[in-house]
Amino acid sequence: MVMVKTGNGLRPVGKAGLDVKQVAFEQIPVIDLADMFLPDPQKRHAVGRAVRKACTEVGFFYVRNHGVPQQTLSDCYERSRQFFALPLAEKNRIHIRNSANHRGYGPLLEENTNPESLGDLHEAFDLSCDIPASDPDVLAGKSLYGPNLWPDEPKDFRNTVMTCHAALIRLGHVIFRTFALALDLEENHFEQFIHKPLAHMRILRYPPQAGAIDEKQIGIGAHSDYECFTILHQNGESALQVLNANKEWIAAPPIPDTFVINVGDMMARWTNNLFCSTLHRVINQSGKERYSMPLFFGPDYDTLISPLASCVDEAHPPLFPAIGAGAYILSRFDETYSYRQNED
Repeated sequence: MVMVKTGNGLRPVGKAGLDVKQVAFEQIPVIDLADMFLPDPQKRHAVGRAVRKACTEVGFFYVRNHGVPQQTLSDCYERSRQFFALPLAEKNRIHIRNSANHRGYGPLLEENTNPESLGDLHEAFDLSCDIPASDPDVLAGKSLYGPNLWPDEPKDFRNTVMTCHAALIRLGHVIFRTFALALDLEENHFEQFIHKPLAHMRILRYPPQAGAIDEKQIGIGAHSDYECFTILHQNGESALQVLNANKEWIAAPPIPDTFVINVGDMMARWTNNLFCSTLHRVINQSGKERYSMPLFFGPDYDTLISPLASCVDEAHPPLFPAIGAGAYILSRFDETYSYRQNED
């Protein structure tokens, strides 16, 4: 049996609350979000039903007609290529260890998502909402809030990246609306929890892997994500793989004008495992550099995560104790990043 490493230990892939089971899918479903921007509630509820099916059976889906301009994405990738092309010493000036709130540059092998592996073959630039050090939440020690670390070059890197981040946050609000409809909640149910969301974005560069590949050292080792959901844009090269209920790795290739959405462990907790947080990995065998941009979207730092009433009944008691969103994410970062494990 394949087990998933989560903040609660190991759990088998496919376990789900309210008698819903993960299926042996062979393709990732594609959902059109166009109706979420229309006033017709019946059409929006239809999107919610499609999202429920995807989240309970697969844990992954693509979205099209999402409202994020292609130029915004293209500009961000271009500046990111320029940043990653800088000398390592220049990038290390903003190494993530220099940040009090998990922002900045991470070199190859800095992260290890699978504790049985040898480190992940990618480099990254991590950012989130750019909150000043004088903000009350920062002063209160809520360490996932705070300012980003920015390189001196490229000159317009900061503005370009934050424009993209803002566009993905807007999409995140739409995805939360679809989740509410999928869970038979009021459409705006989650809005009360996302005034200052944990919206961690990464820009990732994967070097190509050639020849025989050691499964203990790939682009990103097998893992499930931490937050409520991930909004992922893939730029060109196919490398993402998703594990189905038959323990088969299914490719999730880039589809033009789409994002990949996947459920994270926090949403699995919030839905009492009704929504699947599915194991996935990245192996870049394209022969080219691969770039991608995930935004890991979660609620405000102090949001208490405990199973929703609509996901609990006598036959399905709560599976998880309540935990603060910020505390949960920090515990997962502590498991994954070498710089946090090496701190005094």
